[in-house]
Amino acid sequence: MLIKDKNIVITGGLGFIGSNLALACIKNDGFVTIIDNLDPQSGGNKFNIKIFENDIDLIYGDICNTNLMQKILSNTDIIINCAAQTSHIQSLKLPFKNLDVNCTAVLKMLEIIKNTNPNIQFLQIGTTTQIGKCYTSPVDETHQEFPLDPYSAHKSLAEKYTYMYSQVHGLKTNSIRLPNIYGPRSAIHSSELTFNNYFIGLAFQNKEITIYGDGCQYRNLLYVNDAVDAILSTINKGKGLGDTYFAVHDDHITVSEVAERVVEIIGTGTVRYIPYPDNKKKIEIGNAIYTNKKIKNDIGWHPKISFIDGLKNTKDYYSTCLERYL
Repeated sequence: MLIKDKNIVITGGLGFIGSNLALACIKNDGFVTIIDNLDPQSGGNKFNIKIFENDIDLIYGDICNTNLMQKILSNTDIIINCAAQTSHIQSLKLPFKNLDVNCTAVLKMLEIIKNTNPNIQFLQIGTTTQIGKCYTSPVDETHQEFPLDPYSAHKSLAEKYTYMYSQVHGLKTNSIRLPNIYGPRSAIHSSELTFNNYFIGLAFQNKEITIYGDGCQYRNLLYVNDAVDAILSTINKGKGLGDTYFAVHDDHITVSEVAERVVEIIGTGTVRYIPYPDNKKKIEIGNAIYTNKKIKNDIGWHPKISFIDGLKNTKDYYSTCLERYL
């Protein structure tokens, strides 16, 4: 694999996706540096790297710190930008802080790469929520974007920067838009992070999972190992020409079914349905059905883990260390 013996920087590497990615890079003989500032709005957790902390270099720092990033990127082959403030609700409350982390910092990194180390391979992690409301089904990478919160809008703009720096300045960039990711090392304690992982945390505590309305809107859920595989496959096989890919599952599932299956597999918890709150309606996107045809054709990636099997794996992980995540 291309990452063997490469110096790899993972921003936000103490977070859910970043820590699983770091572990996979180590297993593939990459030299990994993690940078993370443990921002509580981003879900980082030092325990995520407990079993491999001696195999990586860990830098507590902020990607908004230009001097720090210049120093880090001077001796880097690959940078995977997993760092983000991921709360949709918090981005509405603090849009400028969200802009700094999710967009301006990306632009600064691209400038550093252009000016000091243009051979770096840069992968931007985006989100399917950049699309906003879907006007076709399934949605592919050509669908116009109508983001409904600053987080999604800033991710969209950051993605455009990665494309522009590839086309205009010749940098090696790609972007991957991920759906609702779940699995080991996720932040299951907060309703302001990914809803499906919060459902898992509630079920483990034998608490009630609240569904707004009938919960019949479709979502795409992807097990974290499949997401990591998509990222590494794109680094290995992507052309670095600024392409964007939906790394999503073949199957779609309703919010209500997510909750019901979580309770069933975890074995505790209940589900309750209540009317949709007005403040939540404003950012509800309806059905979200995407296609992974492009990444299958270009990269050869496809998801391998079913939702039920992924939930079983997730249960096994948290059953041994639940107190570290609640």
